[in-house]
Amino acid sequence: MFSTLIGVFTYTSSGVFIAYVCAIVVPFVCRRRMPEGNGGEFEWHFFVPCRDEETVIGDTIFRLRSTFPAAHVWVIDDDSHDGTARVVTSLMHAEGDPDPHIHLVGRRPPQARTGKGDALNAAYQELAAWLGGHLSWEKVIVGVVDADGVLAPNCLDVCAADHLFGDGAVGAVQVEVRMLNRDTEPDWPSRPKRWAALKLVQLQDMEFRTAISAIQHSRAYAGTVAMGGNGQFTRMSALHTIARGTGQPWRGLLLEDYELGVHLLMAGWRTASTSDSYVSQEGLYSLRRFITQRTRWGQGTMQCVRYLPSVWRSPHFRALGVTEVSYYLIQPWLQLVGAVVYPIPLLLLLGQVISEPAALASVLTGGGWLMLTLFAALATGPFVVWGFIYQFQCRRERGLVAGLGMGLGFALYVCTFYVTSVRAVYRMIRGQHGWSKTRRNAETVSSREVAVEA
Repeated sequence: MFSTLIGVFTYTSSGVFIAYVCAIVVPFVCRRRMPEGNGGEFEWHFFVPCRDEETVIGDTIFRLRSTFPAAHVWVIDDDSHDGTARVVTSLMHAEGDPDPHIHLVGRRPPQARTGKGDALNAAYQELAAWLGGHLSWEKVIVGVVDADGVLAPNCLDVCAADHLFGDGAVGAVQVEVRMLNRDTEPDWPSRPKRWAALKLVQLQDMEFRTAISAIQHSRAYAGTVAMGGNGQFTRMSALHTIARGTGQPWRGLLLEDYELGVHLLMAGWRTASTSDSYVSQEGLYSLRRFITQRTRWGQGTMQCVRYLPSVWRSPHFRALGVTEVSYYLIQPWLQLVGAVVYPIPLLLLLGQVISEPAALASVLTGGGWLMLTLFAALATGPFVVWGFIYQFQCRRERGLVAGLGMGLGFALYVCTFYVTSVRAVYRMIRGQHGWSKTRRNAETVSSREVAVEA
C-alpha cells in the first residue's frame, strides 16, 4: 500500500513538473531582450506614496530628479507623523526658487491613512487638475514608485518601446522588481542573525527576478499581465477610462495594484511587463515584517475574488486568461486547504514507522527508498529550479551548490505563504481590513503608531 501511494504521487508529480517546466521555465529562460524606445516621446509623472518615510524619501526624490530631469515627482504625504513633509519641502526649495517638477500632495484626517489606493487617487486628482486641457493624455504616463524605490536609468526608454507604450493598445507596463540590499548584511551584533537576514533578502530578490518574472512572462500569452505596487506605469488616458468620472482609478482593496490591472483588462486595455528594466527596493531583513507584508498581500488577493464573476463575463478575457486569473485568485484559499491536507501523508508515514517499522524497512530496502527520494525531488523541483536559474542569470559568480542551497531555501520560503494565508483569513474574520504598512529596515518601533506589525 505504501509503495503504491508513493508510486502514484511520484508519477503525478513527474507529469506536473514536466508541464511546469515546459509552460513557464523554458519560455522564461529563452526570452530575448527587446529594442528600447524613446522616453522623450512621452510625459512622465512619478507618484510616490509616503506614510512616515522620512528615512528614505529624500534620497528617492534626489535620484528621480537627477536620473529623469524632465519627469515630475508627486510625493503623497499620507498624514505622516514624522518629518516626511519637511524633507520634501526642503528639496522643493533646495535651489532657492521652487522646483516646478516636485509636487507635494498633502492628506489629512479623516481622508488620510485609509490605504495606498486612496493616496494614489489623491495624486491622480491633483495631476488631472494640473494637466487641465492637455490634449494628449495617452502620451502622459504615471509611474508608481515606492518611497525607497530606485528606477534603472533606462526605465523610461524601455517602457517607451514599440511593444510597450509604443503600442497604443497597451494601457500599463510593469517592470521587474529587485532587492536593493541583496548583498548588504544588516548592522546587527549576531553573526547568525545577520546571515539569516541576508538570506531572507536574497530569497525575496530571487522570487521577484525569477519566479514572479517568469509568471509575468507566461501571463503575456494569456493576456493577464498583473501590475505590482512598485515600478508600475499606466497611461493617464487608461486611468481616466477606469475612473469613470469618480476620480478614483484605484479602488479600496489591499492589493490595489493587482486590482488596478484587472480593471484595465476589463476596460479593454492590454497590460504588459518587461525584464529589460527594473526598479530596486529595500528587501526586508525581519521575518516578522516580511510576514506582515505578505499577510497584507494574501488578504488583498482574497478580497479580489469578488471580481471573478466580472472576469468570467468580460468579453476582453480569453479562456486561458480566465483560467489564469481564476487560479491566481483562489490560490490563497488553496493554500489554506494545503495547510491541512499536505501534512497528512507525512503523518501517515510517521504512523506506519511507529506501528510497523519492519514493514516499512522491507519496502525501503526493496527499492521504495528510490521512489521516495524521487518523489521528494519532484515535490521540491518546481522551487529548487529557480535557485539554479537565479545563480545562472543573476549571480554568475556563484556555483551549482549555491544554486541548490538557494533553491532548497526557496522551498522553505514558500512555506511561509501557508502561514500568511491563515493570518489573512483571521484578519478577515475579525473584520480587520486596514492597510498595515510594513516598516522600513531603518525604522525602529516607537511609542507612536507609525507602522504596526500586524
